[in-house]
Amino acid sequence: MLVVHVSVHVKAGCVEAFTAASLENARQSVREPGIARFDVVQQEDDPTRFVLVEAYRTPTAPAAHKETAHYQLWRDTVAPMMAEPRSSVKFANVFPHDADW
Repeated sequence: MLVVHVSVHVKAGCVEAFTAASLENARQSVREPGIARFDVVQQEDDPTRFVLVEAYRTPTAPAAHKETAHYQLWRDTVAPMMAEPRSSVKFANVFPHDADW
């Protein structure tokens, strides 16, 4: 399983709109067969900072996710809300190795 953490810094006045768009994207994303989990987490001491935690079942699932209409809508909707470009870090799942999420 591939786990991706996408770090996002949102402009102060855009937190509510970013949250709404991201929650809708997450709701649609978990319906994709290649996605095991999709979390949207918000930093407690700085509510303008988020991490999207995306767990993919296969190495090809991230590319398939980026082809979906809901991802493309999210990407285009939140782009002007970003205080800086988003970044991502990829992780290999170590435990539980054979999780059935």
